[in-house]
Amino acid sequence: MDPQYALEIGRLAIHTVLWTAAPILLVSMTVGLVIAIFQAATQVHEMTLVFVPKIAAVFGALLIFGTFMMRTVLEFTEGIFEIIASGPVP
Repeated sequence: MDPQYALEIGRLAIHTVLWTAAPILLVSMTVGLVIAIFQAATQVHEMTLVFVPKIAAVFGALLIFGTFMMRTVLEFTEGIFEIIASGPVP
């Protein structure tokens, strides 16, 4: 396998991981920011106030974006299997 080809597969893998994780990370960061603004405005600094809404938001995001995430990972996996099945690259 050509090193350039291996680098391309690695680049695609990193791109797939970032694209798959982005919806969950964005939801979690947004909820954390809203809660931090709420805590700063009201001066209520309860540690458990952060966890419950974040967990609920992440589960909701998984329900909404789960099919997109699974489809993205499956397309990447199918592409890797096609590369393996095609044999060595000259």
